[in-house]
Amino acid sequence: MENKSGLQSMLREAGILFAITLIAGLLLGVVHELTKGPIEEQHRKAVEKACSDAFPAEGAAGGLSFCQTGYELDDSFLEQLSEDGVRIGSVYRVESGLSSPEGSAEDRGWVVEAVSGEGYGGDIVLYVGVDNEGTVTGVSILELSETAGLGMEAPKVLAPQFAGKKAESFVYTKTGAAAANEVDAITSATVTTSAVVNAVNGGLHTAQYLTEHPEHLFSLEESGERGQSGE
Repeated sequence: MENKSGLQSMLREAGILFAITLIAGLLLGVVHELTKGPIEEQHRKAVEKACSDAFPAEGAAGGLSFCQTGYELDDSFLEQLSEDGVRIGSVYRVESGLSSPEGSAEDRGWVVEAVSGEGYGGDIVLYVGVDNEGTVTGVSILELSETAGLGMEAPKVLAPQFAGKKAESFVYTKTGAAAANEVDAITSATVTTSAVVNAVNGGLHTAQYLTEHPEHLFSLEESGERGQSGE
Protein backbone atom coordinates (compact mmCIF):
# COMPACT_ATOMS: atom_id res chain seq x y z
CA MET A 1 0.00 0.00 0.00
CA GLU A 2 2.83 2.33 0.85
CA ASN A 3 4.43 1.78 -2.58
CA LYS A 4 1.13 2.48 -4.30
CA SER A 5 0.61 5.64 -2.24
CA GLY A 6 4.16 6.77 -3.00
CA LEU A 7 3.67 6.19 -6.72
CA GLN A 8 0.43 8.17 -6.70
CA SER A 9 2.19 11.01 -4.86
CA MET A 10 5.01 11.04 -7.41
CA LEU A 11 2.56 11.06 -10.32
CA ARG A 12 0.58 13.88 -8.73
CA GLU A 13 3.73 15.97 -8.19
CA ALA A 14 4.90 15.24 -11.73
CA GLY A 15 1.51 16.33 -13.05
CA ILE A 16 1.66 19.56 -11.06
CA LEU A 17 5.18 20.25 -12.30
CA PHE A 18 4.13 19.56 -15.88
CA ALA A 19 1.15 21.90 -15.55
CA ILE A 20 3.33 24.67 -14.11
CA THR A 21 5.90 24.22 -16.88
CA LEU A 22 3.18 24.23 -19.55
CA ILE A 23 1.57 27.39 -18.19
CA ALA A 24 4.95 29.12 -17.86
CA GLY A 25 5.81 28.17 -21.43
CA LEU A 26 2.50 29.49 -22.72
CA LEU A 27 2.95 32.75 -20.81
CA LEU A 28 6.47 33.18 -22.19
CA GLY A 29 5.13 32.57 -25.68
CA VAL A 30 2.44 35.21 -25.22
CA VAL A 31 4.94 37.72 -23.82
CA HIS A 32 7.30 37.03 -26.73
CA GLU A 33 4.57 37.64 -29.29
CA LEU A 34 3.48 40.84 -27.53
CA THR A 35 7.01 42.25 -27.32
CA LYS A 36 8.44 41.00 -30.63
CA GLY A 37 6.85 43.71 -32.71
CA PRO A 38 7.90 46.66 -30.51
CA ILE A 39 11.43 45.26 -30.15
CA GLU A 40 11.79 44.85 -33.91
CA GLU A 41 10.47 48.36 -34.47
CA GLN A 42 12.87 49.78 -31.90
CA HIS A 43 15.78 47.99 -33.58
CA ARG A 44 14.68 49.22 -37.01
CA LYS A 45 14.66 52.82 -35.78
CA ALA A 46 18.07 52.37 -34.13
CA VAL A 47 19.54 51.04 -37.39
CA GLU A 48 17.91 53.85 -39.36
CA LYS A 49 19.48 56.42 -37.04
CA ALA A 50 22.85 54.67 -37.22
CA CYS A 51 22.73 54.87 -41.02
CA SER A 52 21.78 58.55 -40.92
CA ASP A 53 24.57 59.32 -38.45
CA ALA A 54 27.11 57.40 -40.55
CA PHE A 55 26.05 59.13 -43.77
CA PRO A 56 24.60 62.58 -42.99
CA ALA A 57 22.28 64.15 -45.53
CA GLU A 58 24.18 67.44 -45.64
CA GLY A 59 23.93 68.94 -49.11
CA ALA A 60 21.64 66.19 -50.38
CA ALA A 61 18.55 67.80 -51.88
CA GLY A 62 15.50 65.75 -51.01
CA GLY A 63 17.33 63.82 -48.30
CA LEU A 64 18.84 60.37 -48.45
CA SER A 65 17.44 56.86 -48.54
CA PHE A 66 19.23 53.70 -47.39
CA CYS A 67 18.42 50.66 -49.50
CA GLN A 68 19.60 47.31 -48.16
CA THR A 69 21.20 45.14 -50.79
CA GLY A 70 22.38 41.58 -51.03
CA TYR A 71 26.04 40.94 -51.68
CA GLU A 72 28.74 38.30 -52.10
CA LEU A 73 32.30 38.49 -50.78
CA ASP A 74 34.92 36.06 -52.01
CA ASP A 75 36.68 33.66 -49.66
CA SER A 76 40.02 35.48 -49.62
CA PHE A 77 38.33 38.74 -48.66
CA LEU A 78 36.33 37.02 -45.92
CA GLU A 79 39.54 35.43 -44.63
CA GLN A 80 41.19 38.83 -44.36
CA LEU A 81 38.22 40.14 -42.38
CA SER A 82 38.28 37.09 -40.13
CA GLU A 83 41.96 37.59 -39.33
CA ASP A 84 41.02 40.98 -37.86
CA GLY A 85 38.07 39.52 -35.98
CA VAL A 86 35.57 41.31 -38.21
CA ARG A 87 32.40 40.14 -39.91
CA ILE A 88 30.08 42.12 -42.15
CA GLY A 89 26.34 42.40 -41.63
CA SER A 90 23.87 44.48 -43.60
CA VAL A 91 24.99 46.63 -46.52
CA TYR A 92 23.02 49.65 -47.74
CA ARG A 93 23.26 51.69 -50.91
CA VAL A 94 22.85 55.36 -50.15
CA GLU A 95 20.69 57.19 -52.66
CA SER A 96 19.86 60.86 -52.95
CA GLY A 97 16.22 61.86 -52.91
CA LEU A 98 16.93 64.12 -55.86
CA SER A 99 16.59 62.15 -59.09
CA SER A 100 19.21 62.35 -61.80
CA PRO A 101 18.37 63.62 -65.32
CA GLU A 102 17.88 60.00 -66.34
CA GLY A 103 15.02 59.77 -63.87
CA SER A 104 16.63 57.41 -61.32
CA ALA A 105 17.88 58.09 -57.82
CA GLU A 106 21.52 59.15 -57.58
CA ASP A 107 23.89 56.75 -55.83
CA ARG A 108 25.86 58.55 -53.15
CA GLY A 109 27.81 55.72 -51.54
CA TRP A 110 27.48 53.02 -48.90
CA VAL A 111 26.67 52.30 -45.30
CA VAL A 112 28.16 49.02 -44.09
CA GLU A 113 27.40 47.26 -40.83
CA ALA A 114 30.66 45.86 -39.40
CA VAL A 115 31.00 43.76 -36.25
CA SER A 116 34.21 43.23 -34.30
CA GLY A 117 34.26 40.15 -32.11
CA GLU A 118 37.37 41.34 -30.31
CA GLY A 119 36.02 44.07 -28.08
CA TYR A 120 37.08 44.00 -24.43
CA GLY A 121 33.50 43.34 -23.31
CA GLY A 122 32.10 41.52 -26.35
CA ASP A 123 30.94 42.36 -29.86
CA ILE A 124 31.16 45.93 -31.10
CA VAL A 125 28.59 46.73 -33.79
CA LEU A 126 29.09 49.84 -35.87
CA TYR A 127 28.01 51.40 -39.15
CA VAL A 128 30.50 52.93 -41.57
CA GLY A 129 29.46 55.47 -44.19
CA VAL A 130 31.64 55.68 -47.33
CA ASP A 131 30.93 57.99 -50.27
CA ASN A 132 31.66 57.24 -53.92
CA GLU A 133 35.11 58.84 -53.64
CA GLY A 134 36.11 56.48 -50.82
CA THR A 135 35.87 59.09 -48.07
CA VAL A 136 34.45 57.97 -44.74
CA THR A 137 31.40 60.14 -44.13
CA GLY A 138 30.93 58.97 -40.55
CA VAL A 139 30.98 56.09 -38.08
CA SER A 140 28.08 55.27 -35.77
CA ILE A 141 28.54 52.73 -32.97
CA LEU A 142 25.29 50.89 -32.34
CA GLU A 143 26.29 48.26 -29.77
CA LEU A 144 29.09 48.51 -27.22
CA SER A 145 29.76 46.74 -23.91
CA GLU A 146 33.16 48.04 -22.87
CA THR A 147 34.58 49.35 -19.60
CA ALA A 148 32.83 52.44 -18.27
CA GLY A 149 34.96 55.56 -18.56
CA LEU A 150 37.39 53.84 -20.92
CA GLY A 151 36.18 51.76 -23.88
CA MET A 152 32.64 53.10 -23.47
CA GLU A 153 34.01 56.48 -24.58
CA ALA A 154 34.50 55.13 -28.11
CA PRO A 155 31.39 56.83 -29.58
CA LYS A 156 32.62 60.21 -28.30
CA VAL A 157 36.37 59.80 -28.71
CA LEU A 158 36.95 57.39 -31.61
CA ALA A 159 33.97 57.57 -33.96
CA PRO A 160 34.25 61.30 -34.79
CA GLN A 161 37.90 60.93 -35.80
CA PHE A 162 37.07 58.96 -38.96
CA ALA A 163 34.58 61.39 -40.49
CA GLY A 164 35.78 63.22 -43.59
CA LYS A 165 38.95 61.15 -43.97
CA LYS A 166 40.03 59.25 -47.05
CA ALA A 167 42.45 56.37 -46.54
CA GLU A 168 43.10 52.84 -47.73
CA SER A 169 43.14 51.69 -44.09
CA PHE A 170 43.21 53.31 -40.68
CA VAL A 171 45.65 52.74 -37.85
CA TYR A 172 45.63 53.97 -34.27
CA THR A 173 48.41 55.76 -32.47
CA LYS A 174 49.17 56.56 -28.84
CA THR A 175 51.40 59.54 -29.64
CA GLY A 176 48.93 61.82 -31.43
CA ALA A 177 47.48 61.43 -34.92
CA ALA A 178 49.78 63.03 -37.49
CA ALA A 179 48.48 61.53 -40.74
CA ALA A 180 45.08 61.27 -42.41
CA ASN A 181 44.88 57.53 -41.75
CA GLU A 182 45.72 57.81 -38.03
CA VAL A 183 43.31 58.06 -35.11
CA ASP A 184 44.18 58.75 -31.50
CA ALA A 185 43.71 55.72 -29.26
CA ILE A 186 41.62 55.92 -26.11
CA THR A 187 43.98 56.03 -23.15
CA SER A 188 44.08 52.68 -21.34
CA ALA A 189 41.62 51.17 -23.84
CA THR A 190 43.86 49.77 -26.56
CA VAL A 191 41.75 46.63 -27.01
CA THR A 192 38.61 48.65 -27.68
CA THR A 193 40.49 51.06 -29.95
CA SER A 194 41.94 48.21 -32.00
CA ALA A 195 38.55 46.51 -32.33
CA VAL A 196 36.86 49.71 -33.51
CA VAL A 197 39.62 50.52 -36.00
CA ASN A 198 39.51 46.99 -37.42
CA ALA A 199 35.72 47.14 -37.76
CA VAL A 200 35.88 50.51 -39.51
CA ASN A 201 38.53 49.16 -41.87
CA GLY A 202 36.31 46.14 -42.54
CA GLY A 203 33.38 48.37 -43.45
CA LEU A 204 35.58 50.64 -45.58
CA HIS A 205 37.18 47.75 -47.45
CA THR A 206 33.78 46.16 -48.05
CA ALA A 207 32.51 49.39 -49.61
CA GLN A 208 35.63 49.56 -51.77
CA TYR A 209 35.27 45.91 -52.76
CA LEU A 210 31.62 46.25 -53.78
CA THR A 211 32.34 49.46 -55.69
CA GLU A 212 34.99 47.60 -57.68
CA HIS A 213 32.84 44.46 -58.05
CA PRO A 214 29.24 45.57 -58.67
CA GLU A 215 28.56 42.13 -60.13
CA HIS A 216 28.67 40.83 -56.56
CA LEU A 217 25.54 42.80 -55.67
CA PHE A 218 21.98 41.54 -55.97
CA SER A 219 18.56 42.52 -54.71
CA LEU A 220 17.33 40.76 -51.59
CA GLU A 221 14.15 39.87 -53.45
CA GLU A 222 16.24 38.09 -56.09
CA SER A 223 17.42 35.43 -53.67
CA GLY A 224 17.14 35.17 -49.90
CA GLU A 225 19.84 32.52 -49.74
CA ARG A 226 22.46 33.84 -52.12
CA GLY A 227 25.72 35.15 -50.64
CA GLN A 228 26.15 37.20 -47.48
CA SER A 229 23.12 39.46 -47.42
CA GLY A 230 23.47 40.50 -43.80
CA GLU A 231 20.30 38.71 -42.83
